[in-house]
Amino acid sequence: MKLTLGPVLYNWEPSTWRDFHFRIADEAPVDTVCVGEVVCSKRLPFFQDFIPEVVERLIGAGKEVLLSSLALITLERERKLTASLARESDILVEVNDITALSHLEGRPHAIGPYVNVYNESALAWLAGYGARRVCLSPELPASSIASLAKSCPEVALEVWAFGRVPLAISARCYHARLHKLTKDNCQFVCAKDPDGLATDTLDGKHFLSINGVQTLSSTYANLIEYLPDLAALGIASCRLSPQSCDMVAVAKAFRDVADGVLDPSEATRALDLVCDGMPFSDGFLNGVPGADYKSRGAVGWP
Repeated sequence: MKLTLGPVLYNWEPSTWRDFHFRIADEAPVDTVCVGEVVCSKRLPFFQDFIPEVVERLIGAGKEVLLSSLALITLERERKLTASLARESDILVEVNDITALSHLEGRPHAIGPYVNVYNESALAWLAGYGARRVCLSPELPASSIASLAKSCPEVALEVWAFGRVPLAISARCYHARLHKLTKDNCQFVCAKDPDGLATDTLDGKHFLSINGVQTLSSTYANLIEYLPDLAALGIASCRLSPQSCDMVAVAKAFRDVADGVLDPSEATRALDLVCDGMPFSDGFLNGVPGADYKSRGAVGWP
């Protein structure tokens, strides 16, 4: 089982973003790292100049690098940015908006979790177009994951295994609206919430988290107990989505479980400490409401 570190989804300070990736390069036992802006193109200029040195550092440390595209393209400059990324890069591009495929036909590329791949036909079509790896949508249950893995073994499949789950993305900016600002004059208030802004229901229950134009789960997905089962289903890699906790420690826990040197239940307890008690979830994998969380044994796996 390989491990992939997904792109940073939040608006981190540029130096924080750079130093985070430098530490991942030097210390984290991950095989692949996704770099780029997925959520809001307005954030990219702040850290864009750091991308070449981050990529160089990661490759020098033996990591594979994927360049992630935007998940929602709404403006002409975003279209041109995506076209440039796809045409000029000699690094594997991860497609998060289907329109990017028009620039990648026949070229090897990856498919990110924001492109819905729900059935065997979709996966086969993408494979024929040049997809070599696909990170599946986080809401897929184990039965669908197994069917997809069996249908197209030539494509390396990946599942979302840790971090807030992306649920929706919009042309409107929730952070800006909350602060009575417009999207065009947002003043980048999303930077105030480097792990997303929690939202509650009217009766005070944790519900979702917002990240600019993106809606995420309030919980962290945590599939560490299921790594052996996912490997048995034919999954090649698990994705860890960066949060503001110690992601090196998170990666080491997943690596130890994948390698069979740490008991999954012990790893769960370790992650609970690393994440400072953040609620976990695994409901989507088990075909129940996504925010639910039960241990592997409680749901009768396998």
